[in-house]
Amino acid sequence: MSQSTLPVNSAQAAALAASRSRISASLAERPDFRVIARWIEPSSQVLDLGCSDGSLLRLLIDELDVSGYGIEIDDAGVLASAKRGINVIQQNMEDGLKLFEDQSFDTVILSQTLQTIHRTADILRETVRVGREAIVSFPNFGYWPHRLSVLQGRMPVSKSLPFQWHNTPNVRVLTIKDFEALAPDVGVQILDRAVLHNGRLVSVGANWRGSLAVYRVKRS
Repeated sequence: MSQSTLPVNSAQAAALAASRSRISASLAERPDFRVIARWIEPSSQVLDLGCSDGSLLRLLIDELDVSGYGIEIDDAGVLASAKRGINVIQQNMEDGLKLFEDQSFDTVILSQTLQTIHRTADILRETVRVGREAIVSFPNFGYWPHRLSVLQGRMPVSKSLPFQWHNTPNVRVLTIKDFEALAPDVGVQILDRAVLHNGRLVSVGANWRGSLAVYRVKRS
């Protein structure tokens, strides 16, 4: 049967599968982006908090036909996002998300930004208020080489935590267990989790074997 004769729902499924494949191929160096893309519905409304240069939102727009906004405080990130054609708002997230009503977006993304925020609990509450669902990712401080580095008397430096203690943008360090303990206290329900290291999923001993955690959550 040719593709043109497929039923509409089958054609849509095939198109989505092809899009997922392109995403995987184009993001070999960003396995967290691959996980995020799998949890995003095509043609949905997305808000990317701390969107940096807009590369994730640009990918989602191109491959999944999403629409939405990025929020970024850094001048260089705002400029880079604008050059990619992203609708970007320059704003400090620490001031909250009062611009947006409840459930304004299908998905709100907080990708490797949580550890850079002072008002962690407040931002998590706002994230799940504004989005029907949210995706949160962060480097796992409980990863075993990080623990070993601390035992040896030094702050860890790794692929997931690439900065020295004196120039890091990170103001918080947290583990997988820390996040899962905090979530119910701030009204966050965990729907799904992917723990990664070197692009591979970690299922056993995730809190000490995984260097990056990605969660799909919603307001509880």
